Amino acid sequence: MSGDDVLLRGRGLTRRHRVPAATPFGRSGSTTALADTDIDVRAGSAVGVIGESGSGKTTLVRLLLGLDIPTAGTVEFDGRAVDAAARARELHWLRRATGIVFQDPYASLDPRMSVGRIVGEPLWALGIDGDRRARVREVLGEVGLEADMADRFPHEFSGGQRQRIALARAIVHRPRLLVGDEPLSALDVTVRAQILELIGALRAQQGLTLLMVSHDIGVVQSLCDEVVVMKDGRIVEEGPTEKVLLQPQVAYTRRLLASIPVIDRG
Repeated sequence: MSGDDVLLRGRGLTRRHRVPAATPFGRSGSTTALADTDIDVRAGSAVGVIGESGSGKTTLVRLLLGLDIPTAGTVEFDGRAVDAAARARELHWLRRATGIVFQDPYASLDPRMSVGRIVGEPLWALGIDGDRRARVREVLGEVGLEADMADRFPHEFSGGQRQRIALARAIVHRPRLLVGDEPLSALDVTVRAQILELIGALRAQQGLTLLMVSHDIGVVQSLCDEVVVMKDGRIVEEGPTEKVLLQPQVAYTRRLLASIPVIDRG
């Protein structure tokens, strides 16, 4: 994937982890989670990343968002280098431009914080000016929740509502890029379809660029223009979603498509 309108670019991304020796007298080694990977995410596009567990999907996303330091390679966001080793404050510009929704809506929300504090946290942490409480109420409405829910706590909500809260937190600061790391896999089928529809609507309304990691081909097919297929820390196939899913060129992609569950939107 390439083009002059690339918003997020990774080049030669590699991530190795040290593995301790099995015995006190043995030698430590390393394992490669991601190897020499290039990726471009164009502004306004929606890119799906699929592959089996351990294929390197989450590692790739963490490196692209500056949440982990690559062993080798570079990341650029809108032409600006991302230095994951920089101090947190020096990456505020990147945090303002990106938002992420994680897999588990129960684990990703602090049970001690009210919904208003959870959703508004990026506004305070990033020093974004304006009426922050009003923005929190506004964004709760954007994800289909009532404004007065800001005073309640996560344990008072269902899994689907919690994921709407997590989505509100991810977009409250009006990012340019929304990242989903398996954001639907912990939800039941009906709720998954509702959140899927909501993400698609928000993307269209707010002009978001989308990067979606998912085991679910139906999610990628519904939301994404382009798809990247990963295996053993490498991209093995990529291209327009319809072409890759209907006419896969790689044997691994064909096996993957035959084995991964598909979301039931009926």
